[in-house]
Amino acid sequence: MTVPTDEPPSGRDRLRELLDAVLDEDSTRLADMADRAHSSPFHFSRRLSRDTGESPVALRRRVLLERAAWQIGQGSSVTDAAFAAGYESVEGFIRAFTRAFGHPPGATTAGSGRWLPAPNGVHFHPPIHLWVEGNPRSRPAMDLTALQVHHDVDDTALLIRLAAELPEEDYRKVWSPGCTVLTWDGPEESIAATLEHLVRSKEVWLASIEGSDFPARGSDDPASLMSRHEEAGARWIAAVDDMGRRDAWGDRLIDALCDPPESFLLGGVVAHVLTYAAHRRQAVRHMLRSAGAEVGHGDPLEWLQNRNERRGDTP
Repeated sequence: MTVPTDEPPSGRDRLRELLDAVLDEDSTRLADMADRAHSSPFHFSRRLSRDTGESPVALRRRVLLERAAWQIGQGSSVTDAAFAAGYESVEGFIRAFTRAFGHPPGATTAGSGRWLPAPNGVHFHPPIHLWVEGNPRSRPAMDLTALQVHHDVDDTALLIRLAAELPEEDYRKVWSPGCTVLTWDGPEESIAATLEHLVRSKEVWLASIEGSDFPARGSDDPASLMSRHEEAGARWIAAVDDMGRRDAWGDRLIDALCDPPESFLLGGVVAHVLTYAAHRRQAVRHMLRSAGAEVGHGDPLEWLQNRNERRGDTP
């Protein structure tokens, strides 16, 4: 009987063989991975964990989630990506994806280049390859910028939904006469105007970041605003996530949409958008209360607590 061994014949790249075993399409269990690597589950798990700082199962799950994010960004359905990643149910995949990336699969956009934190720098590289970072970067347990960005997007969606329940006259009524947040944007005296500026700010900055044409102004009725916000919010999350992954906060954007063109630091752009978005969301809250609507505080503490409870992350 041949006893599985942890040592390969000379001249073979054992770590690469272990990674191949982990990511083989048929390696759905630890025992499958070990068999493919001609090792015992104990030795296989010990060697891979020692060399990569990550257990075989955790590494496979993470890389397949990265692949799923890329597939969805390329147009794959969430259902197809879920089963391709080895999940038995779409619901389980959505929970795992949301927990890992901080947003549901449906918010994934093309070209976002999403990598999850990894102790070893091993990542999915499209279409079928691996990428190994020379100096893998880790993230803190809580990414404060991501928290603020996701809270802003979620809270804006909530406010648009509440505004949609108002009569048209209250939605467009001048509740804050003379209110101007930024002089170049003009007055924001109604719920409709303030929400429109809240959504349009991201549309305009995304056009600058992506190098696209100045966006046409869309409709400002609640249904149209929600559609615009869902599209811009997903792109905004992807753009900021990419800045963080590349540590590109100090990169400089030459904004050709300005006349004359101006130069901005990417970190400053994100801070600008978050600052005025927070102001506008609270302004909308004051107007909604004046119209008789019940609306919460918009506190990120409450939002985070509620989200964690929905995800089952709290005791």
